[in-house]
Amino acid sequence: DEKRALKAHLGWLEQERDRIGRQIAAVETTIRAREKGEELMADDMFDGFDHTQYRDEVESRWGADAYAAGDRWWCGMSADDKAAWQERTARLGRDWTSAAEAGIDPSAAEAQALARRHVEWLTGIPGTPAVHGGDVKGYVIGLGDMYVADDRFAANYGGTAGATFVRDALRIYAEANL
Repeated sequence: DEKRALKAHLGWLEQERDRIGRQIAAVETTIRAREKGEELMADDMFDGFDHTQYRDEVESRWGADAYAAGDRWWCGMSADDKAAWQERTARLGRDWTSAAEAGIDPSAAEAQALARRHVEWLTGIPGTPAVHGGDVKGYVIGLGDMYVADDRFAANYGGTAGATFVRDALRIYAEANL
């Protein structure tokens, strides 16, 4: 029907606006770096983090307000803040993968320190229960389960075995601390 078609078209236009905004930000970052004589990696020039592709999924799982809060947060960051957040995220993933590959027990102090860092990382993302005083324990345990169940998330931790380690460590941490 006409109303549904217009809403779908509006959604597409909003995604295009977001995509163009990211392109503008990438070009601005490149210009600033070039003016300072800095080298840029392709990842910096062409921001590959397209959070808008997950809009429908986020809204269906956690609601439109969660997506809107996260979108405002991400779009409001400077290029340097985005790069720092992406590096923090990547470092956490690498540390989880290394710990899993080393065969560390999920209840060991090192794994629990990673779980604490993970929860601290989550509390920095607007729109999540970790920020809005919701069921943080349930949220963390549920995310751990999702990391194992969804290959997209498991890939961040070296696959299903790594994601299982993360899930188990997060569950132990959440039960003891949240």
